[in-house]
This record gives sequence, C-alpha cells and structure tokens, in this order.
Amino acid sequence: MKQPAQPPRPGLPPLVVIHDRRSADPVTLRPRRPEGQEATPSTHPAPTTGPPVADSRAAHSPPGPENRIRQLEADLAERTADLQRVKAEYDNYRKRVRRDRLAIREAAVANVLAGLLPVLDAIDQARAQGYVTGGFHQVARILESHLAALGLHSVGEAGEAFDPRIHEALTSTTVSGTTSATCVEVLRPGYRVGTHLMRPAQVAVAERLALSPPPPR
Repeated sequence: MKQPAQPPRPGLPPLVVIHDRRSADPVTLRPRRPEGQEATPSTHPAPTTGPPVADSRAAHSPPGPENRIRQLEADLAERTADLQRVKAEYDNYRKRVRRDRLAIREAAVANVLAGLLPVLDAIDQARAQGYVTGGFHQVARILESHLAALGLHSVGEAGEAFDPRIHEALTSTTVSGTTSATCVEVLRPGYRVGTHLMRPAQVAVAERLALSPPPPR
C-alpha cells in the first residue's frame, strides 16, 4: 500500500512508519479483516434454542366460512332467547300492573260507596212505606243509576237459594215441599262491587221440613 507523503521536517530525519500485519489482534485475539474489506451481514440466521415458535399469521388467521356460519347461528339463537325472555317478562309486568290498577280502583270505589250504603237503606225504607214519590223518586232513581255505573250492585232476592257466602239468615222457618233452604224475604239488601262483597244480604230463610219416622208398632 502506498504510504501518504510525510510533511518535510527541516533538520530532522524522516519518520519511519511500522505497519502491524498480524492476522490476529494482540489484545482481543480476534482475527483481523484485511484493510479495505468491510463487514458484511451474515445471510444465515443465528441459531436459536428452545421449541419452535408458531407462525403468528396462522394463529390469527380468520376462521373458515363454516365456522363463521355456526358462530352466527349460535349468536342469533342466543339473541332470540334473550328477546323472548324480555318479552315474556314485559307481558307479565303489564298484566300485573293492570291487575293492581283494577284492584286499587275497586278498593277506592268500595271505600267511597261504603259511606253511601246508609243512604240507600234509608231510600229502601222510604220506598217500602210509600214515601218515595215525585221529585224524591227522581233523585233516588238518578242516585241508584250512578252508583250502578260505578259497579255497585245489590245482592239478595226473594226466592233464590240460600248461599251463606252472600246471605245472612236472620230468621228460619220450616216449610214442607222445599228441597233446599230458600230466601223467602230480604230484610236488608246486600251490596257488592265487582267481585268484592261489601256486606251480605239479611234474609229470612225457609228450610225443608224433616219428616219424622213413623212410630214403632
């Protein structure tokens, strides 16, 4: 290799350049590359230890069409079941609210009408004595029609079978020829609102006459 020219040194001998041509570095003991040759990257990958690593592209590859269809069908069945359950719960809630509203309405109406039962009793007594005439008759008829529109109905009529659930027997007589206990007279009418019995009807009952056995001979 051509050495670069040394600058002149007046009055001094020329410098002597010594080249180290040893093939190994005296300190690190690593082989030296010839001058002018650059290091080139190795084309072979460094060996690795341990189990082989799976290809990440294969791990994240999208599922096949059949798997995707099955997954969509399962999701659809699950959403349908959820929707049916929510609809059933809403229907039950709506029925319960409607039933509660009707019960509250009947209770409120019954509380108001309970205070008017003495008025109806007074009208019935006046009617039985013949005092409900003229304008008073018109007032009584309008009052009774409005109360009936609110769901108030009388209970107990003469001639119907005695029912202890809606009748209260004040008197009892025995009559031949009857097959069961019968209401022969309504002493005080009863009233109900819807299915709620506000008070039973007070009635006189005629019962069947029990035949006595013939005397022994």
